[in-house]
Amino acid sequence: MWQTTCNGAAFHEGQEVHDVDGIPIRIDSPAKTVADLFKYRGKLGLDVALEALREGLAQKRFAPGEVETFARTCRVWSVMKPYLQGMTV
Repeated sequence: MWQTTCNGAAFHEGQEVHDVDGIPIRIDSPAKTVADLFKYRGKLGLDVALEALREGLAQKRFAPGEVETFARTCRVWSVMKPYLQGMTV
């Protein structure tokens, strides 16, 4: 079972509600998902987080500023910043 250490704003920000067969389902936005991948990079691997960041930017699923906002909320901005800057130059 996946156990999260997030609470408050870090847990609830970035959630989108989608209607699936009449049932409201909460799903994290792509930018929030990438920030979470950086947060759990020790368990999931930095390569997974970097690939998600690269693909999200390439497919225009989020803007650099949007992913920065969630990175700051999840307290991983200092880790993500050099990678984001390298991919957007």
